[in-house]
Amino acid sequence: MISSKTIYLAQPRGFCAGVERAILIVEESLKKFGAPIYVRHEIIHNAYVVKDFESRGVVFVNDLSLVPKGAILIFSAHGVSKAVRFEADEHGITVFDATCPLVAKVHAEVVRLKERGYQIIMIGHHGHPEVEGTMGQIDESIYLIERVSDVANLNFSESDLLAYVTQTTLSIDETSEITAALVQRYPQIHAPKRQDICYATQNRQDAVKKMAPHVDVVIVVGSQNSSNSKRLQELASSLHIPAYLVDDPKQIQNKWFRGVANVGITAGASAPEALTAKIIEVVGVICQAKILAMDGVEEGVNFSLPKTLLEAA
Repeated sequence: MISSKTIYLAQPRGFCAGVERAILIVEESLKKFGAPIYVRHEIIHNAYVVKDFESRGVVFVNDLSLVPKGAILIFSAHGVSKAVRFEADEHGITVFDATCPLVAKVHAEVVRLKERGYQIIMIGHHGHPEVEGTMGQIDESIYLIERVSDVANLNFSESDLLAYVTQTTLSIDETSEITAALVQRYPQIHAPKRQDICYATQNRQDAVKKMAPHVDVVIVVGSQNSSNSKRLQELASSLHIPAYLVDDPKQIQNKWFRGVANVGITAGASAPEALTAKIIEVVGVICQAKILAMDGVEEGVNFSLPKTLLEAA
């Protein structure tokens, strides 16, 4: 009997170039130096990846005092503040930087704007490591807003030099309402020459929108602390489609698929394809469905590894 149900696979989904680069930096460090390798914060926000690296001798820390002098330390893809870099230097730690180049671009822009006398508004989520790293590039004159209502609480004048930057893992759709409110209140505000939105974040959200008319439920592969993965779940829900965020096949529940004809599966930019494949297999068994890979943007972005790591003996 041929199943009439279909599992639609979003395209693109899963790892972006910045995440792939961060993973490769850890892999290469393990090859060259052996365990233990220390990583400040989770290298990416994915429990599956973190557990795998921990089993191979990678130690994840938030406090650099836990890193022995002379050890190998990797900064996560989210980036770090200048204070953290200074602390690593003070401790005599060898650092390889896995900060996503798109995040590093925002860091450099913040520094340039401050040098030119701008006060900077950052659009992002309080407590997210990328936000902490970006705001930590300068000592003052940077202010965080999270929602449209925060714009009314800003106290700048029309004569102030103002600029805004954004957390890269927010989509253009998410930030458009906030940026519109900023421009309306402060017409003189300086906007980025190009949106500081990660191409992968926008592409994955666009893929969910394209998939939505065909499916009755969406499974998003990603961890709860992954900003871009949670946004995919929220996006599907906003389109009135039940959506579930999972990072382990054991989390999948049969009841999600009762009365469901078609299922959509996507994955956040920090979710590995190996995990997604396991989840596709489990859903396929439950639903007895055929699998259809959707058409979508083919991403050809690649970022090189740090020269210091490539040249290391």
